Amino acid sequence: MSNLDRKIDELVLGFWRLLDWQISPQQCLTFLEQAIEAGVRHTDHADIYGGYGCEAEFGKALALKPSIRDEIKIITKCGIKPAFASLGLAGQANHYDSSAAHIISSAQQSLKHFNTDRLDALLIHRPDYLMNADEVAEAFTTLKQNGDVLEFGVSNFTPSQLSLLQSRLDFELVTNQIEFSPYEMQALDDGSLDQCQLLDIKPMCWSPLAGGRIFAENDEKAIRLRQVLEQVGSEIGASSIDQVVYAWLLMHPSNPSVVLGTGNIARVESAVAAKQLKLSREQWYRIWQGSTGHSVP
Repeated sequence: MSNLDRKIDELVLGFWRLLDWQISPQQCLTFLEQAIEAGVRHTDHADIYGGYGCEAEFGKALALKPSIRDEIKIITKCGIKPAFASLGLAGQANHYDSSAAHIISSAQQSLKHFNTDRLDALLIHRPDYLMNADEVAEAFTTLKQNGDVLEFGVSNFTPSQLSLLQSRLDFELVTNQIEFSPYEMQALDDGSLDQCQLLDIKPMCWSPLAGGRIFAENDEKAIRLRQVLEQVGSEIGASSIDQVVYAWLLMHPSNPSVVLGTGNIARVESAVAAKQLKLSREQWYRIWQGSTGHSVP
């Protein structure tokens, strides 16, 4: 059993680009060891990342040092079934599958990929319009009773979808992984973050830097937002605007986790340092205003 707390840490290593990094298993292990040393121990994955290849590649790194498994938390996701041509599925529709059979088989496949006896958390990757909440609950309960998965959550679910699934479970979901950044702030108004506070679960924020748009886009919104982030950064002593973004996200009272999408240890260490930065309420709202282009009412 994992000796890590059921709560998800403030910073999580995201491995959806692992194959793009083109690093060896030993280099991946070294990166993981460095991240642990910096204080980041939780990792985020999904069965489909890298065309179903990222989990297995990460597992190769774990196999080089089996003892490291007890120092980390493995969070992974399932439920998306893309029609990859490489799998002979070209011409078929991308679709979702939250059937009990698929959830259980996907979890078992992830266990093999990671060379581990348990997943710390398994999330349904996207809401399935055909989701039968009782069937998902059945799969979750089976996996939990077998010790294959310790905790469960969802990803990109609306509050009503999360509530529906939670109503069928005898144990609490631990997270809703949602898109949230100063560039994409829908979660502030669609009830997702409110529900996380209500249920005392941590939201996991994917794409906290809006996929790099905060740095690279030249639209009015991105330019305006960069200017404000740079201004606030100079006021609070941040070394980069991504640090300001992380401090802005972590200030939200839902106590979110931020999923980092980097394989660069220096950027991980920079994110860790951002936890010490404090924004005033005015600075937080100034960044909100930089994104929306208008003041609060």
